[in-house]
This record gives sequence, C-alpha cells and structure tokens, in this order.
Amino acid sequence: MFVKMNSKELYRNFLVELQSVYDLGEATVITDWVFENIASIKKSDLIKNPLQQVPAPVIKKLKEKQEQLLLHQPVQYVLGQTSFYNMQFQVNDKVLIPRPETEELVNFVINSWRFESRQVSFLDIGTGSGCIAIAIKKNLPSSKVMALDVSYDALEIASKNAVANKTNVQLTLFDFLDESRWPELMLFDAIVSNPPYIPNKEKEKLDKNVVDFEPHTALFVPDNNPLLFYEKIARFGRSHLNYNGKVYLETHEDYTKDVAALFAETYQQVLVKKDLFGKERMVIATY
Repeated sequence: MFVKMNSKELYRNFLVELQSVYDLGEATVITDWVFENIASIKKSDLIKNPLQQVPAPVIKKLKEKQEQLLLHQPVQYVLGQTSFYNMQFQVNDKVLIPRPETEELVNFVINSWRFESRQVSFLDIGTGSGCIAIAIKKNLPSSKVMALDVSYDALEIASKNAVANKTNVQLTLFDFLDESRWPELMLFDAIVSNPPYIPNKEKEKLDKNVVDFEPHTALFVPDNNPLLFYEKIARFGRSHLNYNGKVYLETHEDYTKDVAALFAETYQQVLVKKDLFGKERMVIATY
C-alpha cells in the first residue's frame, strides 16, 4: 500500500535512491524528467508548493519507474519517449535512443537543402525510431523521404512517430546489406545514415544501460570489418545518387578518417565535421 507523501519528500527520496546507480548530476536530471512526465511536477512546482500532496496511485507509478531505473534501464525506455530536434518520439528497446550527435547530423542535412526550390529526395538507411527521416520531412516538408530498416519492430515505432509528428515518410522493411535488393530503390539526392559502427570488442567499454537494453543490431559490427555499412553505402551511392548527390554519415570517432578516405576514393568531395565536443563524428561526401 502506498501512502500519500508531499512532493518535496517524494522527490528527495526518489533522488537519493537513484544515487546508488547514478551520480548526483545524472540522478537529478532523470528525477526531474520522471517527475514531470509521470506526476506532472516540475522543479518550479517543488519550489512554489513543496507540501503538495501526491496521490497514492501516482506514488505507485513513480516507484515502478524507479525500480526500472535502478536496474540501469535507460530513462527514455522507462518513460517510453524522448525528444529529438524539438519533437517527441516514442522509443522502446527495439530502437536505438536518438543522441545529440545525430541531431547535429540532421541539422547539417536540413541547412544544406533548406533553400532548394525543387523537390529533394532523401534516403535514411537504418531508420530505427524514424527520428532522422521524420525530422528531415518535418523541416523540409516539400521533400520526398524514404526510410529503411531491417527490423519490423523498429518500423512499427517509426510509423507511430511519423503519425504523431504529422509527417509523411515512406517506411520500408529492407535489408540494406543484401545488394540483390538495391535495384528496387530509386535515385536520391541525398543519403543519410547513422549505421551500426561499434566493433563487438568494445561492448565491455560501454555503459550497462546501453549494452543490456539497446538493440545490438543497431549498434555493433564485426571486429574484422568495422566499416561494413560505410563500404556498402559508398557503393550504393555510386549507383543511386543523382548528379552532385550527397551522403551524410554519423561515424565512430576512431574510424572517421577511415570512412572519409573510403569515400574519397570515388567521390568528388569529402568533408569531416566535428560534433559539439570537438570530436570528428560526421562525414559528408558529394558524388
């Protein structure tokens, strides 16, 4: 049975418990996020009305979320949602959680084509939650966007996100590594992808909430071929990009130069971009 508590007591207890797993800064961010989403209590509410009583059913729900968080489940999965490029997206353990670096990639894409008068066609390879494709379509509404994924479960989530964000994106179940299917696809002005790029050997370096809960097919590649997807995308682009078509890629910081060199072999221009932390994490190639 869950008794009523005031919001200040409940917040403090929740925060203290989370600190057994997270540092204070991260625990505070997570607590704020959970309280706003589950209890409709913002930080400002705690200051204005710290003695506000929280109903028992809400306390019960908060406790359930706390138990999931203490098992290292990502808060985005616990809440079933996350924000990306000023939009809300449903997420679960069938799709990768969108990262800020991917927002930077999308920003490059949108700014590159914002003033194009004609209809521009985009292909998102490995769409997952659909965040890249949907953000492009939302901000470039006259564009034509196709998004591929090998996972039916991921495409279900992407479809819900497209509807929720009122965008029309063509979602297609497609194994991109199967080159025999490439002729089914049309020509595009731009290809965008945040493909799997983490070698299997690096699993032990990653946080528990990533390795234990996020889909491995969206994260990892064989140790002996970390550029697997980039090699395929480079080859695909040579036959499926329009003249002066572009490829926008998120990369592993240890392999960005290798990806750039790969594209420089056959593409006319290759640029390497840094993320907000000064790490080389993106490659833009023009065919």
